Amino acid sequence: MTIRPAAVFIVIFLLNTACSKMLFRSAEKTFQKDLVNQPYDVIIVPGFPYNGENWDRTLKMRINWAKFLYDKGYTKNVIFSGSAVATKYIESRVMANYAEAMGIPRTKLFTEEKAEHSTENVYYSYRLAKEQGFTKIALATDPYQTSYMRKFIRNFELPVYLLPTVLDTLRILDMPEPKIDVSNTIQANFVKLTDRENFFQRFRGTIGRYIAWHEEDLKKKKYRRRYKDRMIPSSAITRQP
Repeated sequence: MTIRPAAVFIVIFLLNTACSKMLFRSAEKTFQKDLVNQPYDVIIVPGFPYNGENWDRTLKMRINWAKFLYDKGYTKNVIFSGSAVATKYIESRVMANYAEAMGIPRTKLFTEEKAEHSTENVYYSYRLAKEQGFTKIALATDPYQTSYMRKFIRNFELPVYLLPTVLDTLRILDMPEPKIDVSNTIQANFVKLTDRENFFQRFRGTIGRYIAWHEEDLKKKKYRRRYKDRMIPSSAITRQP
């Protein structure tokens, strides 16, 4: 039997549409389940590349969802995470500038500027949150990113809840793009990630293989063995009096 390209496209489209609907429903259920723990001390919002001219759909979604959660009182603070990865603009600073222009006080905004991969967004922001004395922490991002970060959070038993974007809620919000100054977001001597790492290196980063772990966060012995060469011993952590 000959399968026509058009038929293949239709099948793929229908499968993707069905999977997307399931993913969105799952995200809404997750949001409602973890919303009962609000107000959170802080939410973690992973970065996304900025093109230097305007926000794209993903940036718009993540920043406005953070604003919604803050305005509703579901979170007291926001951590935007991300270095300059695909463009010369430091993603977390761009997002924080947008959030401030949209009305979130700067004192409530924090930036984590080391992460270059999604797993690093979560872990390094989690560490920043702990350093700031925050204990109730949630990841607030789109349903797609939530779906694969959920496994990372569970595997390493990180005390991070999930507040994924509810698209039906986002659609009814007024979301004009404010003007921002990006002069403080440009990274000097920038080299994009794809010029520094090949595909397999980037994949390793995506699954968290470059994270500098704190020993106290590796609760399972197998992870302490696996990451012993990149583990910061608890005894090496300077504790505040």
